[in-house]
Amino acid sequence: MRNQIIVFLAKGLEFHFNVEEGPAMAHDVARAWLDAQFTALECEPLRASGKVLTADKVLRVTEAAGATWFENEKWSAEYVKAVHGALKKPMIRVDVPAMAITY
Repeated sequence: MRNQIIVFLAKGLEFHFNVEEGPAMAHDVARAWLDAQFTALECEPLRASGKVLTADKVLRVTEAAGATWFENEKWSAEYVKAVHGALKKPMIRVDVPAMAITY
């Protein structure tokens, strides 16, 4: 089965990525990458409590990155590895307008 990540940013703006074969990025490495991007892109927590779940980080990083970062092959390849490593699902759809992740 092929692993995929679909990023939906806006109507008509969607990116499809196949996850490379081989070992997935380790969970702690994936979370560290997402943490670094969350900080670098100056993301804000979704919840008023300030608690940031992994899925929330993925959503906020995806939103802040926008199309510009997803068109950068090196960055998007790291994003795919990190999201796949952090969420460990074969099919992941990140829907920014709905602020939802589905598997």
